[in-house]
Amino acid sequence: MTLKPPYSELSALTQQIQKDGYSVLVPSDLYQLSQHDAAEWQEVAKFWNNLPADRYLKDGGRYRQRRHSSFVIQESTVTVVPHRAHWQPVSYNALHGGIDRWFEPCEAGFIDSPVLKDFLQKLATRLNQLPAQQSQQDKPWFVEVHQFRIDTTDGIGRPTPEGAHRDGVDYVAVLMLQRQLIKGGETRVFESVGPQGQRFTLHEPMSLLVLDDARVVHETTPIQPIDPEGSSQAWRDTLVVTFRREGFQDSPAQ
Repeated sequence: MTLKPPYSELSALTQQIQKDGYSVLVPSDLYQLSQHDAAEWQEVAKFWNNLPADRYLKDGGRYRQRRHSSFVIQESTVTVVPHRAHWQPVSYNALHGGIDRWFEPCEAGFIDSPVLKDFLQKLATRLNQLPAQQSQQDKPWFVEVHQFRIDTTDGIGRPTPEGAHRDGVDYVAVLMLQRQLIKGGETRVFESVGPQGQRFTLHEPMSLLVLDDARVVHETTPIQPIDPEGSSQAWRDTLVVTFRREGFQDSPAQ
């Protein structure tokens, strides 16, 4: 059984994050937030058809394709920064932390897309309204953008092979772009300190989950093809964006 997300209104986004540590928006709210419609987002989604394989998977899997780019947001200005490695400490990612992972950068057409830049800027503006951020609005956001495709070529795909985790940032946004002929992929959000949690499936394309990374841990269960004979045509596409005030996370060697 597919569990419906606990959707909240866009107008209550910050209140919901403040209350529960996360919020889920329906597609119409994503379009309102970004000020771009479904057709424009569908054009952007085409950039997921040219993602290279993730060469860093330590479980030997071949199920993940991705690209990565970084931005700085200062008020209304969204600036792409020179391509850099994605790095996380082992304390946040026990499986893949502690190493510089040089993923291929996002393609220029995606990086320069008004859809992406407006989405990043408008979401940053909303995050600035949270009580914890109101005194820091003059500081920039350091933002990492990840394009993911998890497929089922080998029969199963793991959106979060590291398991339940935090990302070591301030906020995380997960945008569901497409579920293609799959089952599974249940999202699980739990208090980082405490017993409360929620399970649901981001089943509807263009639904958006926003997480307070300090307050909750999250994971997504493995996916499988609905038809085992069509495993090469089954996948889950997401855009994951992280927001951090205190600079990018970089290897101590840098």
